Amino acid sequence: MSSQASGPSPKSGGKPPRPHRRPKKDPARMVAFTALRAVDERDAYANLILPSLLRKAEKNEGFERRDAAFATELVYGTLRMRGTYDAIIGACIDRPLSKVDPNVLDVLSLGAHQLLGTRIPPHAAVSATVELARVVLGDGRAKFVNAVMRKISTQDLDTWLEQVAPPYAEDAEDHLAVLYSHPRWVVAALWDSLGVWQPQHCGRTAVSELLAADNERPAVTLVARPGRSTAEELRDSLPEEESEAGRWSPYAVRLVEGGDPAAVPAVAENRAGVQDEGSQLVAAALAAAPVEGRDELWLDGCAGPGGKAALLAALAAQRDAVLVASESQPHRAALVAKALHGNPGPYAVITADGLRPAWRPESFDRVLVDVPCSGLGALRRRPESRWRRRPEDVANFGPLQRGLLESAIDATRPGGVVGYATCSPHLAETRVVVQGVLRGRTDVEFIDARPLLPGVPDLGEGPDVQLWPHLHGTDAMYLALLRKTS
Repeated sequence: MSSQASGPSPKSGGKPPRPHRRPKKDPARMVAFTALRAVDERDAYANLILPSLLRKAEKNEGFERRDAAFATELVYGTLRMRGTYDAIIGACIDRPLSKVDPNVLDVLSLGAHQLLGTRIPPHAAVSATVELARVVLGDGRAKFVNAVMRKISTQDLDTWLEQVAPPYAEDAEDHLAVLYSHPRWVVAALWDSLGVWQPQHCGRTAVSELLAADNERPAVTLVARPGRSTAEELRDSLPEEESEAGRWSPYAVRLVEGGDPAAVPAVAENRAGVQDEGSQLVAAALAAAPVEGRDELWLDGCAGPGGKAALLAALAAQRDAVLVASESQPHRAALVAKALHGNPGPYAVITADGLRPAWRPESFDRVLVDVPCSGLGALRRRPESRWRRRPEDVANFGPLQRGLLESAIDATRPGGVVGYATCSPHLAETRVVVQGVLRGRTDVEFIDARPLLPGVPDLGEGPDVQLWPHLHGTDAMYLALLRKTS
């Protein structure tokens, strides 16, 4: 009996059946899949969840720095190009994407990125993706993944785009949405804004460059906090090939491939930090704007998580001024306190709602409100935001943005300066908000912000300014400077 049980199977043509092989876990791809599931299921942000997953993985023997780099590329590359990959995957299956299990779709998206967005050989990308599917989905659904991956592998990215993107002449916005992996409404909003700010450079080439810039991995930029460190010190603490001077901000140092902020002593000691150059320019411009009379008390009215507040506090300390950093959320106020720790001059961090001020009217000489927004200006850093946001989110932010700007103006004394900033180029969150508030008030006027960003080109006709990833290499920060007149 036992001899017969172990003999050849009639269905195998006389060959003994292959023993069942347990799928092999690839640690980098497992980390990437886990991160994508957290983004999808819990609305997690990749830049917050991925570091913790990598730290956990690094405790396992054999997980190396290159594995961490590969997992990071898989996560961010897949999130940035998800719209494009969805269109391609959709062309390879016989059902709507909405009918595909989200776990299966994440595995396929990771596989598509390896096939179409990396230099991994096609056979290796297919094999590794199917192996991941066996681990996280089981053998049955792994067969479906195998079939789809093999279809994707038959063409390169450019050929697929010719097939799945509608012709530009028929629907320009949808064409660009598929090519550059942005929701159609975001393409339309960015194009509209670019047309206002750069009317001479807002054609197909310009908007394509903007969308492409959103899909590039941004350089890590450090900020030297004045009076506590310098850009020269930051560069001297790193190997020469790992850093370069910032393009616009005198406090900025850009890390090139391989540069590690944790290796910079000033960062470890909180004398410097990580901050996009656009944010540095906003804080520096507010600090440089001329005020009439005293210059003793500054307010950051939306201070969390603390990057601009730390730079403002350092600049204020050099003038014997005091910064009050206000944040409505207690956990974000704690981040602000951490960022400001060690500032050489006096400062205060408070938990307060900017719409219900904890200060008397006309108390401050300088006020910054970097208001909550859609975040469409930071899609390079938070690529999942483009798929999470909806057009109605922009409208919903409007009343809060207008209210915070009104409150900031009320908090400023006559002769003082207000800065309204947002990390979004959407017109409804930028110029429309400011002009709407100004129409209802007679006690405030525009200041031309352009001279306060010296050396920065392509700022438009003013008086407010809009930065762009493709033109300035920064997040798409907006800044309007206003003077309280009475």
